[in-house]
Amino acid sequence: MTKLFGTDGVRGFAGTELDCAAVMRLGKAAGGAACANRQGRAKILVGKDTRASSDVLEAALIAGICSAGADVFVLGAIPTQAVSYLTEFYKADAGIMITASHSPYDYNGIKLLGATGMRFTPEEEREIEQLVFDDAWQKLGVGGKELGRIHYEEKAEWDYIRRVVKTPERDLRGMKIAVDCANGAASRYAKRVFESLGATCISVGCDPDGYNINIGCGAADTALLRETVLRRSCDIGLAFDGDCSKCIAVDEKGELIDGDKQLAIFGKFLKVQGKLNSNTVVATVMSNYGLSEFGEHEGINVAATAVGSGKVLERMLRFGYNLGGEQNGHIIFLDCEKTGDGLITGVKLCEIIKRARRKASELSAIMETYPQVRRDVFLPPEKRGVWAEDQSFRELVSQYRKKLGHEGRILVRESGTESVIRIMLEGRKTGVITEYANNIADKLVQVINTKTEKELETEKMLRELRDETENGLSVLPELKS
Repeated sequence: MTKLFGTDGVRGFAGTELDCAAVMRLGKAAGGAACANRQGRAKILVGKDTRASSDVLEAALIAGICSAGADVFVLGAIPTQAVSYLTEFYKADAGIMITASHSPYDYNGIKLLGATGMRFTPEEEREIEQLVFDDAWQKLGVGGKELGRIHYEEKAEWDYIRRVVKTPERDLRGMKIAVDCANGAASRYAKRVFESLGATCISVGCDPDGYNINIGCGAADTALLRETVLRRSCDIGLAFDGDCSKCIAVDEKGELIDGDKQLAIFGKFLKVQGKLNSNTVVATVMSNYGLSEFGEHEGINVAATAVGSGKVLERMLRFGYNLGGEQNGHIIFLDCEKTGDGLITGVKLCEIIKRARRKASELSAIMETYPQVRRDVFLPPEKRGVWAEDQSFRELVSQYRKKLGHEGRILVRESGTESVIRIMLEGRKTGVITEYANNIADKLVQVINTKTEKELETEKMLRELRDETENGLSVLPELKS
């Protein structure tokens, strides 16, 4: 790897792209930085999701942290927001979550959180990155009584559940809620939370085996949740992803309430209460145009930023906004949390339904959704960046943009979390945008497969040289395990 951090921490195929040697070096870097900031023995919390590779990566991460002289407090399988909250609550120096969120089980990743529970800034990530790749620094170590110790925080689970249950201003008695935990980190938590609030809760996707995380369930695939809501006559269904950072809802009719519609519901609710800072909701360029139309109608400004929860949070912090999120269900309520929490999102959504005394489908109807078509094209790591320079591809996209005009848009970008190119088309005519999306995907496959390795390497070198010139940054050497 020439660069560790993407749009959502470190992520890659577990055991190959993200192996134990790399994770141990990362742990040592994080532990060393924490000890340096504290000027003494640091305390770091470590949580994980339920995928099989999380166990071995946890062991490597802990070994690295302790070798730098920091103590580790193990939280076990727990949502990312729990690590964020407990890092500040336990007065730790940092928190680390082992997860690949919504990705399949064979991926995994590392998210770093500071002492306040806030994710690391890009500058802090670069500092850690430099220590990871510094062979001379990595050879330094501590011994004897200076080695870090391992502790197991047995109260973490209930300390987090109590935090979530205290979030709503009223209980959820009388509601019937279905939850799908994606066989992930929320599997032990979701039902307890909603039952503690007085709701009748039906749970699915709560039997993790290490390999079924996000497979046929959860926020990435709501078919199971829809079937459960309809069959059991639930008021609403809530689907989470692997680390419970996202929440996608399903109304009582089985219709989807994605992150954009949730932002509309939360935005209007907060505005009516006079609690929406600057009357602004932060979304991303991937958000549906219907959200912007909703904002214009309701007098709410929708500020679009680049894709990624980090970009959303950055905009919120910079301008003092308190509500933001992504279409994928990653919603941030900055008044009560430092990162997305699927459980808190779900609890707040259910609370609004009860307070408004309206059905979920009625609340969801406040925003019209424009048709969107998405395609993913596999992108080998060695071919990142070069596809966008192909002239025939650029001409095809330009041609389709002119045809769509003001009635649609096209976004093509590399994923920051997976080895794919994301293609998204939006417009009024579903048939047209579907055809365009398929043609763009086919063109990308052709471009990626027909270029020679020499051509790809030349284009990559030119791109890196251009980036260095524009940004004043150097590309870090490849990490050798």
